Amino acid sequence: MHSSSAPSSDWLAGAAVLGLDVAKATVQGELRLADGRKVGLHFANNAAGFAQLARCLAQHHATKVCVGLEATGPYSQPLAHCLHGQGHRVSLLNPRRVKDYARSAGARNKTDALDAGLIADFMLAHQPSAWTPPTPAVAQLRALVRRREQLSLLLQGEKNRLEGVDASVRASIQRLVAALASEKARLEKLITQQIRADRALARHHELLTTINGIGALTAAILLAEMAGPDQVQRARQAAAHAGLAPRREESGTSVRRRKGLGNEGNRHLRKALYMPALVAIKYNPPLRAFAQRLSAAGKPKMAIVCAVMRKLIHVAFGVLKHQQPFNPSLA
Repeated sequence: MHSSSAPSSDWLAGAAVLGLDVAKATVQGELRLADGRKVGLHFANNAAGFAQLARCLAQHHATKVCVGLEATGPYSQPLAHCLHGQGHRVSLLNPRRVKDYARSAGARNKTDALDAGLIADFMLAHQPSAWTPPTPAVAQLRALVRRREQLSLLLQGEKNRLEGVDASVRASIQRLVAALASEKARLEKLITQQIRADRALARHHELLTTINGIGALTAAILLAEMAGPDQVQRARQAAAHAGLAPRREESGTSVRRRKGLGNEGNRHLRKALYMPALVAIKYNPPLRAFAQRLSAAGKPKMAIVCAVMRKLIHVAFGVLKHQQPFNPSLA
Protein backbone atom coordinates (compact mmCIF):
# COMPACT_ATOMS: atom_id res chain seq x y z
CA MET A 1 0.00 0.00 0.00
CA HIS A 2 1.07 3.53 -0.71
CA SER A 3 1.49 6.09 2.04
CA SER A 4 2.53 9.66 1.38
CA SER A 5 5.38 11.15 3.37
CA ALA A 6 3.85 14.62 3.26
CA PRO A 7 1.75 15.71 6.26
CA SER A 8 -1.91 14.96 5.65
CA SER A 9 -4.56 17.64 6.10
CA ASP A 10 -6.73 15.29 8.17
CA TRP A 11 -3.97 14.33 10.61
CA LEU A 12 -5.50 14.37 14.10
CA ALA A 13 -3.86 17.14 16.10
CA GLY A 14 -3.18 16.08 19.66
CA ALA A 15 -4.40 12.54 19.10
CA ALA A 16 -2.76 9.45 20.50
CA VAL A 17 -0.36 7.59 18.20
CA LEU A 18 0.00 3.82 18.15
CA GLY A 19 2.87 1.98 16.52
CA LEU A 20 2.30 -1.74 15.92
CA ASP A 21 4.86 -4.40 15.01
CA VAL A 22 2.82 -7.29 13.61
CA ALA A 23 4.00 -10.89 13.51
CA LYS A 24 2.11 -14.04 12.58
CA ALA A 25 0.97 -14.91 16.11
CA THR A 26 1.52 -11.78 18.21
CA VAL A 27 1.56 -7.99 18.00
CA GLN A 28 3.83 -5.64 19.92
CA GLY A 29 2.71 -2.04 20.28
CA GLU A 30 3.69 1.31 21.72
CA LEU A 31 0.97 3.83 22.49
CA ARG A 32 1.97 7.50 22.63
CA LEU A 33 -0.64 9.44 24.59
CA ALA A 34 -1.33 13.13 24.10
CA ASP A 35 0.22 13.95 27.51
CA GLY A 36 3.52 12.38 26.46
CA ARG A 37 3.20 9.05 28.26
CA LYS A 38 4.24 5.83 26.54
CA VAL A 39 2.40 2.57 27.07
CA GLY A 40 3.79 -0.77 25.89
CA LEU A 41 1.31 -3.30 24.52
CA HIS A 42 1.50 -6.98 23.70
CA PHE A 43 -1.43 -9.08 22.44
CA ALA A 44 -2.28 -12.02 20.22
CA ASN A 45 -2.84 -11.48 16.50
CA ASN A 46 -6.41 -12.77 16.60
CA ALA A 47 -9.91 -11.64 17.57
CA ALA A 48 -9.26 -12.10 21.31
CA GLY A 49 -6.10 -10.02 21.05
CA PHE A 50 -7.91 -7.29 19.11
CA ALA A 51 -10.52 -7.12 21.89
CA GLN A 52 -7.71 -6.83 24.44
CA LEU A 53 -6.26 -3.90 22.46
CA ALA A 54 -9.67 -2.19 22.37
CA ARG A 55 -9.99 -2.49 26.16
CA CYS A 56 -6.52 -1.04 26.64
CA LEU A 57 -7.26 1.94 24.39
CA ALA A 58 -10.53 2.57 26.24
CA GLN A 59 -8.70 2.35 29.58
CA HIS A 60 -6.40 5.17 28.48
CA HIS A 61 -9.30 7.18 26.97
CA ALA A 62 -7.81 6.88 23.49
CA THR A 63 -11.08 7.04 21.56
CA LYS A 64 -9.54 7.91 18.19
CA VAL A 65 -5.96 6.94 17.48
CA CYS A 66 -3.52 7.40 14.59
CA VAL A 67 -2.33 3.82 14.07
CA GLY A 68 0.68 2.77 12.02
CA LEU A 69 1.54 -0.79 11.03
CA GLU A 70 3.59 -2.26 8.22
CA ALA A 71 1.79 -3.77 5.25
CA THR A 72 2.59 -7.44 5.78
CA GLY A 73 -0.27 -8.99 3.84
CA PRO A 74 -2.32 -11.61 5.68
CA TYR A 75 -0.66 -10.84 9.02
CA SER A 76 -1.60 -7.14 9.14
CA GLN A 77 -4.86 -7.00 7.15
CA PRO A 78 -7.29 -8.38 9.80
CA LEU A 79 -5.94 -6.01 12.46
CA ALA A 80 -6.01 -3.04 10.07
CA HIS A 81 -9.64 -3.77 9.15
CA CYS A 82 -10.59 -4.13 12.82
CA LEU A 83 -9.00 -0.81 13.85
CA HIS A 84 -10.47 1.01 10.85
CA GLY A 85 -13.90 -0.37 11.71
CA GLN A 86 -13.55 1.03 15.23
CA GLY A 87 -13.07 4.53 13.80
CA HIS A 88 -9.30 4.85 14.21
CA ARG A 89 -7.08 6.43 11.56
CA VAL A 90 -5.02 3.58 10.14
CA SER A 91 -1.90 3.93 7.97
CA LEU A 92 -0.45 0.86 6.25
CA LEU A 93 3.27 1.56 5.93
CA ASN A 94 5.75 0.37 3.34
CA PRO A 95 8.20 -1.85 5.31
CA ARG A 96 11.10 -0.58 3.23
CA ARG A 97 10.40 3.03 4.20
CA VAL A 98 10.25 2.09 7.87
CA LYS A 99 13.53 0.19 7.53
CA ASP A 100 15.18 3.18 5.84
CA TYR A 101 13.86 5.43 8.61
CA ALA A 102 15.36 3.12 11.25
CA ARG A 103 18.71 3.24 9.46
CA SER A 104 18.62 7.03 9.25
CA ALA A 105 17.77 7.22 12.97
CA GLY A 106 20.85 5.14 13.78
CA ALA A 107 18.89 2.25 15.27
CA ARG A 108 21.36 -0.53 16.09
CA ASN A 109 19.23 -2.93 18.08
CA LYS A 110 16.15 -4.71 16.82
CA THR A 111 13.39 -6.17 18.97
CA ASP A 112 9.63 -6.22 18.52
CA ALA A 113 9.20 -3.59 21.25
CA LEU A 114 11.84 -1.32 19.69
CA ASP A 115 10.27 -1.77 16.26
CA ALA A 116 6.86 -0.74 17.60
CA GLY A 117 8.40 2.44 19.09
CA LEU A 118 10.19 3.11 15.82
CA ILE A 119 6.92 2.86 13.89
CA ALA A 120 5.34 5.33 16.32
CA ASP A 121 8.29 7.67 15.71
CA PHE A 122 7.81 7.27 11.95
CA MET A 123 4.13 8.16 12.29
CA LEU A 124 4.91 11.35 14.19
CA ALA A 125 7.73 12.35 11.83
CA HIS A 126 6.00 11.68 8.50
CA GLN A 127 2.26 11.80 9.27
CA PRO A 128 1.46 9.27 6.52
CA SER A 129 -1.84 9.26 4.69
CA ALA A 130 -4.76 7.26 5.97
CA TRP A 131 -5.53 3.83 4.53
CA THR A 132 -8.94 3.21 3.00
CA PRO A 133 -9.90 -0.47 2.92
CA PRO A 134 -11.29 -1.81 -0.35
CA THR A 135 -14.94 -2.68 -0.62
CA PRO A 136 -15.76 -6.40 -0.14
CA ALA A 137 -16.36 -6.74 -3.89
CA VAL A 138 -12.97 -5.21 -4.74
CA ALA A 139 -11.21 -7.26 -2.05
CA GLN A 140 -12.64 -10.45 -3.51
CA LEU A 141 -11.69 -9.38 -7.03
CA ARG A 142 -8.14 -8.67 -5.84
CA ALA A 143 -7.87 -12.12 -4.31
CA LEU A 144 -9.03 -13.71 -7.57
CA VAL A 145 -6.67 -11.76 -9.86
CA ARG A 146 -3.69 -12.40 -7.60
CA ARG A 147 -4.46 -16.11 -7.46
CA ARG A 148 -4.69 -16.14 -11.23
CA GLU A 149 -1.26 -14.51 -11.42
CA GLN A 150 0.17 -17.18 -9.11
CA LEU A 151 -1.25 -19.92 -11.33
CA SER A 152 0.13 -18.22 -14.45
CA LEU A 153 3.63 -18.33 -12.97
CA LEU A 154 3.25 -21.99 -11.99
CA LEU A 155 1.88 -22.86 -15.42
CA GLN A 156 4.72 -21.11 -17.24
CA GLY A 157 7.26 -22.86 -15.02
CA GLU A 158 5.85 -26.28 -15.84
CA LYS A 159 5.74 -25.47 -19.56
CA ASN A 160 9.41 -24.49 -19.39
CA ARG A 161 10.23 -27.86 -17.84
CA LEU A 162 8.87 -29.62 -20.93
CA GLU A 163 11.84 -28.40 -22.96
CA GLY A 164 14.41 -31.16 -23.16
CA VAL A 165 12.84 -33.19 -20.37
CA ASP A 166 13.29 -36.94 -20.15
CA ALA A 167 10.42 -38.95 -21.63
CA SER A 168 9.86 -40.72 -18.30
CA VAL A 169 8.57 -37.52 -16.64
CA ARG A 170 7.04 -35.74 -19.65
CA ALA A 171 3.58 -37.26 -19.07
CA SER A 172 3.64 -36.08 -15.44
CA ILE A 173 4.44 -32.52 -16.45
CA GLN A 174 1.79 -32.56 -19.18
CA ARG A 175 -0.89 -33.66 -16.71
CA LEU A 176 0.09 -30.85 -14.34
CA VAL A 177 0.10 -28.32 -17.20
CA ALA A 178 -3.42 -29.38 -18.15
CA ALA A 179 -4.63 -29.14 -14.55
CA LEU A 180 -3.11 -25.68 -14.04
CA ALA A 181 -4.51 -24.42 -17.36
CA SER A 182 -7.96 -25.67 -16.40
CA GLU A 183 -7.82 -23.99 -12.98
CA LYS A 184 -6.56 -20.76 -14.52
CA ALA A 185 -9.50 -20.75 -16.95
CA ARG A 186 -11.89 -21.38 -14.05
CA LEU A 187 -10.49 -18.40 -12.15
CA GLU A 188 -10.85 -16.17 -15.19
CA LYS A 189 -14.54 -17.09 -15.34
CA LEU A 190 -14.87 -16.27 -11.64
CA ILE A 191 -13.21 -12.88 -12.25
CA THR A 192 -15.74 -12.12 -15.00
CA GLN A 193 -18.63 -13.22 -12.77
CA GLN A 194 -17.35 -11.12 -9.87
CA ILE A 195 -17.27 -8.00 -12.04
CA ARG A 196 -20.69 -8.60 -13.58
CA ALA A 197 -22.25 -9.23 -10.15
CA ASP A 198 -21.36 -5.75 -8.90
CA ARG A 199 -22.93 -2.78 -10.66
CA ALA A 200 -20.07 -0.34 -9.93
CA LEU A 201 -17.39 -2.82 -10.96
CA ALA A 202 -19.24 -3.65 -14.17
CA ARG A 203 -19.60 0.03 -15.08
CA HIS A 204 -15.96 0.80 -14.32
CA HIS A 205 -14.77 -2.26 -16.22
CA GLU A 206 -16.76 -1.13 -19.26
CA LEU A 207 -15.20 2.34 -19.07
CA LEU A 208 -11.64 1.05 -18.74
CA THR A 209 -11.93 -1.23 -21.76
CA THR A 210 -12.67 1.82 -23.94
CA ILE A 211 -8.97 2.74 -23.59
CA ASN A 212 -6.93 1.43 -26.51
CA GLY A 213 -4.47 -1.07 -25.04
CA ILE A 214 -6.56 -2.02 -22.00
CA GLY A 215 -8.22 -5.40 -22.45
CA ALA A 216 -10.75 -7.15 -20.24
CA LEU A 217 -8.15 -8.84 -18.00
CA THR A 218 -6.01 -5.71 -17.57
CA ALA A 219 -9.16 -3.73 -16.71
CA ALA A 220 -9.98 -6.30 -14.02
CA ILE A 221 -6.48 -5.97 -12.56
CA LEU A 222 -6.75 -2.17 -12.59
CA LEU A 223 -10.05 -2.38 -10.70
CA ALA A 224 -8.49 -4.71 -8.14
CA GLU A 225 -5.13 -2.97 -7.66
CA MET A 226 -5.24 0.69 -8.72
CA ALA A 227 -5.83 3.54 -6.29
CA GLY A 228 -8.96 5.05 -7.81
CA PRO A 229 -10.74 8.38 -7.35
CA ASP A 230 -12.43 7.02 -4.21
CA GLN A 231 -8.99 6.59 -2.57
CA VAL A 232 -6.78 9.42 -3.87
CA GLN A 233 -7.52 12.84 -5.30
CA ARG A 234 -5.09 13.04 -8.21
CA ALA A 235 -3.90 10.81 -11.01
CA ARG A 236 -0.26 11.37 -10.03
CA GLN A 237 -1.05 9.88 -6.61
CA ALA A 238 -2.47 6.83 -8.35
CA ALA A 239 0.73 6.60 -10.43
CA ALA A 240 2.83 6.85 -7.26
CA HIS A 241 0.77 4.07 -5.67
CA ALA A 242 1.68 1.91 -8.64
CA GLY A 243 5.36 2.81 -8.28
CA LEU A 244 5.33 4.62 -11.62
CA ALA A 245 6.42 8.05 -10.43
CA PRO A 246 9.78 9.03 -12.00
CA ARG A 247 12.76 9.59 -9.73
CA ARG A 248 15.62 12.07 -10.14
CA GLU A 249 19.03 12.35 -8.52
CA GLU A 250 20.75 15.74 -8.38
CA SER A 251 23.82 16.80 -6.43
CA GLY A 252 25.83 19.96 -6.96
CA THR A 253 26.51 20.76 -10.60
CA SER A 254 27.86 17.40 -11.75
CA VAL A 255 25.13 14.90 -10.84
CA ARG A 256 22.01 15.17 -12.98
CA ARG A 257 20.38 11.87 -13.72
CA ARG A 258 17.04 10.13 -13.62
CA LYS A 259 16.92 7.04 -11.46
CA GLY A 260 14.08 5.29 -13.28
CA LEU A 261 11.52 3.30 -11.32
CA GLY A 262 12.09 1.97 -7.82
CA ASN A 263 10.79 -1.16 -6.11
CA GLU A 264 8.12 0.68 -4.16
CA GLY A 265 4.48 0.65 -5.13
CA ASN A 266 2.16 -2.05 -6.38
CA ARG A 267 4.21 -4.60 -8.33
CA HIS A 268 1.06 -6.40 -9.52
CA LEU A 269 -0.07 -3.21 -11.23
CA ARG A 270 3.30 -2.52 -12.86
CA LYS A 271 3.48 -6.06 -14.20
CA ALA A 272 -0.06 -5.87 -15.58
CA LEU A 273 0.60 -2.60 -17.44
CA TYR A 274 3.76 -3.60 -19.32
CA MET A 275 2.15 -5.40 -22.28
CA PRO A 276 -0.78 -2.93 -22.52
CA ALA A 277 1.80 -0.13 -22.79
CA LEU A 278 3.41 -1.85 -25.77
CA VAL A 279 -0.01 -2.23 -27.40
CA ALA A 280 -0.90 1.40 -26.65
CA ILE A 281 2.31 2.63 -28.28
CA LYS A 282 1.12 1.01 -31.51
CA TYR A 283 -2.65 1.45 -31.43
CA ASN A 284 -3.53 4.33 -29.07
CA PRO A 285 -3.04 7.54 -31.12
CA PRO A 286 -2.40 10.01 -28.25
CA LEU A 287 -0.02 7.62 -26.50
CA ARG A 288 1.67 6.71 -29.77
CA ALA A 289 2.33 10.42 -30.40
CA PHE A 290 3.56 10.78 -26.81
CA ALA A 291 5.97 7.85 -27.26
CA GLN A 292 7.21 9.29 -30.58
CA ARG A 293 7.99 12.63 -28.90
CA LEU A 294 10.00 10.86 -26.20
CA SER A 295 11.83 8.81 -28.81
CA ALA A 296 12.68 11.94 -30.80
CA ALA A 297 14.06 13.46 -27.59
CA GLY A 298 16.47 10.53 -27.30
CA LYS A 299 14.80 8.68 -24.45
CA PRO A 300 15.71 4.97 -24.13
CA LYS A 301 13.11 2.37 -25.05
CA MET A 302 12.38 1.18 -21.51
CA ALA A 303 12.03 4.76 -20.27
CA ILE A 304 9.41 5.32 -22.98
CA VAL A 305 7.52 2.16 -22.04
CA CYS A 306 7.50 3.17 -18.37
CA ALA A 307 6.28 6.65 -19.28
CA VAL A 308 3.43 5.16 -21.31
CA MET A 309 2.56 2.85 -18.39
CA ARG A 310 2.31 5.94 -16.21
CA LYS A 311 0.16 7.69 -18.82
CA LEU A 312 -2.18 4.69 -18.88
CA ILE A 313 -2.69 5.09 -15.13
CA HIS A 314 -3.47 8.78 -15.66
CA VAL A 315 -5.94 7.99 -18.44
CA ALA A 316 -7.59 5.19 -16.45
CA PHE A 317 -7.92 7.46 -13.42
CA GLY A 318 -9.51 10.20 -15.53
CA VAL A 319 -11.97 7.81 -17.14
CA LEU A 320 -13.10 6.56 -13.73
CA LYS A 321 -13.18 10.01 -12.12
CA HIS A 322 -15.30 11.60 -14.83
CA GLN A 323 -17.30 8.44 -15.59
CA GLN A 324 -16.82 8.98 -19.31
CA PRO A 325 -15.43 6.62 -21.97
CA PHE A 326 -11.92 7.25 -23.28
CA ASN A 327 -11.85 10.16 -25.74
CA PRO A 328 -8.59 10.29 -27.76
CA SER A 329 -9.12 13.97 -28.55
CA LEU A 330 -9.04 14.83 -24.84
CA ALA A 331 -6.23 12.50 -23.78
